[in-house]
Amino acid sequence: MLRREQAGDVFDQLRKYASADEVELLIAGGSSALTRFANNTIHQNVSEENTQISVRVSFGGRTARATTNKSDEESLRRVVQSAEALARVQQDDADLLPMPTPGEATSGEVVAPARYCDNTAQLTPQERAAAVGQMVEIAKKHGLTTAGIVSSSEMAEGIFNTRGVAHWYEQTLAEVSITMLAETSSGWQKANSPDARQVDHARLAEVAAGKAIESANPMELPPGKYTVILEPAAVLDAVGFMFWDFGGSALLEQRSFLNGRIGKPLFGENITVWDDAYHPAQTGAFFDGEGMQRQRVQLIEQGRVRAVTYARSSARRMAASEMASNAGPVTATGHGFALPNEIGEAPLNIVFAGGKAGEAQSLDEMIAATDRGILVTRLWYIREVDPYEKIITGMTRDGTFLVENGKVQRGIRNFRFNESLIHMLQNVEALGEAVRASGEESMDMVVPAMKVRDFNFTEVTKF
Repeated sequence: MLRREQAGDVFDQLRKYASADEVELLIAGGSSALTRFANNTIHQNVSEENTQISVRVSFGGRTARATTNKSDEESLRRVVQSAEALARVQQDDADLLPMPTPGEATSGEVVAPARYCDNTAQLTPQERAAAVGQMVEIAKKHGLTTAGIVSSSEMAEGIFNTRGVAHWYEQTLAEVSITMLAETSSGWQKANSPDARQVDHARLAEVAAGKAIESANPMELPPGKYTVILEPAAVLDAVGFMFWDFGGSALLEQRSFLNGRIGKPLFGENITVWDDAYHPAQTGAFFDGEGMQRQRVQLIEQGRVRAVTYARSSARRMAASEMASNAGPVTATGHGFALPNEIGEAPLNIVFAGGKAGEAQSLDEMIAATDRGILVTRLWYIREVDPYEKIITGMTRDGTFLVENGKVQRGIRNFRFNESLIHMLQNVEALGEAVRASGEESMDMVVPAMKVRDFNFTEVTKF
């Protein structure tokens, strides 16, 4: 894997070839391996090792970036020349700031969790195959067919600039995703962790199998508004659609559903959310695309949006705008993407508060307290319908159940839903304990299961 010393040597070489006022290197490298299976058989095993060298140069108010995955002398010379040639033909950008200094980029000592585990980095194809073998045996035991992936990776990334910023981050990640298939039903589970020992593939397989078995021969219910119990994966795939609006650039460009709503009651009082790169169940670097240290930001407090995230440029623009007095705290929070970009910034380490001490409910407790409702394993094919009211549409999948009289009664056919995330988060009746969860439509988050009233299902699917 790429080492910090190697990255420093690449930066030193790049500086020799540069004539720009400022030079920045974003470098990332590592390896990943994936074992894929279907129809109870491994059908693919692939691995990849790569290093990406991305160079940004700046001449006053003009900047540009060029990228290569070659580190020989000629390739490094060429990538610098390409970046400089592009920068020279750009128009001046009045909002472009000088690259940050270490004093600006770092706001104090940070205790960062270790996210590199040797056992994950050293996983072999044989070990991944053995994990698949155990999951296949569980499928066969229940008369099911299974498909999914087992993967492992190690990566390192760093940022260096000619004003003295130098940050480095290393991480491993092990992941399992599994679907169990029966004749008329299916079940699904997914989990990942920097530590492969924390991903219990056998338990995931048993849970997915149980969902497939229990949802066999699904009955059809009419569409309408139901109380729903959303498992954490379903929660994150839904709410993920709103956090791209939690950025200063989105506010300034009037493309955020938070315009005119910051500080006002928007969600239920039981909804509190942070962006926290340092949370022990989160992953990802502790610095942003300019090398700014990520800050822990309370985005929502008891249903009121208190703050959004900022890059350096958007914080300066917001501070000078008429919106500043109604935008919450305005300061660079370390959430910018690599420049140049058209997005600005966004929170990437979402952490929901779970139920209060003594009040958090397990899924079983939520089910036991429900007279009639629907239990949802996950959502998929989600699309945004109304960006300001944050209405999304999508479907349930891989384990949807009728709950009556405090018990799961049987599987039901999947629904299409049309639901406002604002409305949904105003109607949360119970919260579980917040856990790291993975889905397919959004980034991983730390979220609780949620029991929500009046969730709007509009159509029944054919499966």
